[in-house]
Amino acid sequence: MRIVVCIKRVPSTETRVRIGPDGKTLDPSDVEYILNPYDEYAVEEALRIKEARGEGEVVVVCLGPGDGTKEIRTALAMGADRAVHLVDPSRDRDAWSTARILAETLKGMEKDLVLFGTKGVDFDQSQVGARVAALLGWGCVTGAVKLEIQEGRILAEREIEGGREVVEAPLPVVVTAQKGLNEPRYASLKGIMKAKKKPLEEVSYEDPGTGREILSMTLPPERPPGQILGEGPEAVPLLVEKLKNEAKLL
Repeated sequence: MRIVVCIKRVPSTETRVRIGPDGKTLDPSDVEYILNPYDEYAVEEALRIKEARGEGEVVVVCLGPGDGTKEIRTALAMGADRAVHLVDPSRDRDAWSTARILAETLKGMEKDLVLFGTKGVDFDQSQVGARVAALLGWGCVTGAVKLEIQEGRILAEREIEGGREVVEAPLPVVVTAQKGLNEPRYASLKGIMKAKKKPLEEVSYEDPGTGREILSMTLPPERPPGQILGEGPEAVPLLVEKLKNEAKLL
């Protein structure tokens, strides 16, 4: 089975965000970049499927800047077999153009299953996987927390309000991985050394342009400082009074 995992380079969630001088982009200085955490679930699931079947290939595909090979090597160190890097000079790639580029690239690759993280922790849109599936004309299961490969089809579970939904779909199919699908492995020292020698191919593509323009960026207002009203039952009347008259929540 050939499994393709599409990954993304994102700022660490612990990064202190600053807006650049142009007021439209993030200041990249002092930003630590990582492999998107949701994509780690996708990579891990691909590796588990390959290991369970005892055969197959796991290929990671990344649309990202030229200096983003560290995150690609992270996926290779986890156990992926090879990688395809679509070098992207744009720092403002929207979901529409991202999906177009990835779909066109995937059309030229052998694949039975394509995995994504359910969303990127940077823009938090949850769009690219479903858009790619639509462009390929494939079925799509989003937010999978359990995945089983059967003969020519998949059985997936999704969390919904009040329970879980079981979905069946024929291969080939696109699946986006949600937290809870698995516990991603750490790259071993041996895996890190092997990753340096694994194939990492740079592939050109036709840029469809972007479908949006960011006019401005602003940080949210700072939260007011908290208040300590007291301890125990004696503090309850004051808390109720402030919730009612100041916060207007009661």
